Amino acid sequence: MKILVVDDEPNLRNTLVKFLVIENNVAVGAVDGLDAIEKLKSDSFDIIMTDLKMPRMNGMQLIMKITEMGIRTPVIMMSAFGETRDAVNAMKLGAKDYIVKPLDLDEVLIRLKKICDTFNLENTANATKSTMEESFIGESKAIKDIKATVMKVSDSTSNVLITGESGTGKEVLARYIHKNSIVSTGPFMSINIAGIPDNLIDSELFGYEKGAFTGANTRKLGLFELAQGGTIFLDEIGDASSNIQVKLLRVLQEKKIMRLAGSSEIPINVRFIAATNRVLEDCVREGRFREDLYFRLNVIKIDLPRLNDRMEDLPLLAQYMIKKFNKKMGKSVKELHPDTLKKLYEHNFLGNIRELENLLERAMIFSNGDYLMPDSISFSSLVNQVERKPVQTQQAGTQSSYSQAASPSSDGHTLKNVERDTIKAALERNANNRTKTAEELGISRRTLINKIEEYGL
Repeated sequence: MKILVVDDEPNLRNTLVKFLVIENNVAVGAVDGLDAIEKLKSDSFDIIMTDLKMPRMNGMQLIMKITEMGIRTPVIMMSAFGETRDAVNAMKLGAKDYIVKPLDLDEVLIRLKKICDTFNLENTANATKSTMEESFIGESKAIKDIKATVMKVSDSTSNVLITGESGTGKEVLARYIHKNSIVSTGPFMSINIAGIPDNLIDSELFGYEKGAFTGANTRKLGLFELAQGGTIFLDEIGDASSNIQVKLLRVLQEKKIMRLAGSSEIPINVRFIAATNRVLEDCVREGRFREDLYFRLNVIKIDLPRLNDRMEDLPLLAQYMIKKFNKKMGKSVKELHPDTLKKLYEHNFLGNIRELENLLERAMIFSNGDYLMPDSISFSSLVNQVERKPVQTQQAGTQSSYSQAASPSSDGHTLKNVERDTIKAALERNANNRTKTAEELGISRRTLINKIEEYGL
């Protein structure tokens, strides 16, 4: 926890600060309310502990000023025995608790933890959270390397950039990073950047004060503020408009926000994780993404592999999904039949883990036995069939090695030829614009570039 201790008595203030530091907290002292306000303007804290009676600005005035500034940091009032009535009045103004002097330091720790936990729970309740249980599954070398990286950076709050094709599990990885970080007790706020219209950016991300515009009848907290003390996940960052990019850059640089119609900036203490299925380096070169924002986000970069490149994880992923769907559907499917697993190994998963989940969910809807049989897996309803190629059979527990050679189609052409001609025609229709071509074909830009190089287009 990061705690601001406000007291005009040097001995008490310094003793409390030292004690909190010894107990593995970050503690900062302030001599009175005015000094505290200055520190709150430039830094964020998890809790404020303030004396009641101080010169220049007392504890009651400090609480009112904090409320006026829109700062939501919880406050604990410290008061002498005869001042308990004033302490109760302070709670009516917004203080979360009060402690009577002389302080019992063990009690201080208990109160601090309780209030911090309660505040985080309130934020979490307000935050947009997935109700689906998620876990970062995998024992392949690529996934083990990623997990090792996450552990190495677990004690930092450095920004992380996750890249990878659609459906590879970028948000699942982001949640895994959050759960294994020093801000794991705080909320996890997932924000689809591409899904926020430009005219709603300020109100959604930063919030607004009462009267900011017609219909603003109460103060609204923005998504960034609701994530205080936790993690903000910026999904589809590669699709952010230039307007959003400018606003994000300022927040990342200053770690402060201002609500619409607000009068002061509010420091935020959050970790940023961004994700994209685009090649941001190309976007920067093409002038579609700010270079300075790219470097702010790309402190730690993690590239998620395609499912086709980590097929040794397929049995683990399938078993996890079967358990999840059993619970959801009230079924008792044990596992995949060996022939079903073989059938999945031979499939080219352009949709990655999301496609596997779709296949298994549909299969389980129509399954009544202990095992998912091969005939329950149907690829016929999936899109982009022309781009699919069989891959070399992978037996469970062996090293991945998948051939991209295609088998003949019914008209005498190979699927590779069909795929090449399809890509070539799409490039011609889009005047060789790779981004538009990838969107038309329903694949990532990176995959398209790889195919262009493979076929010499």
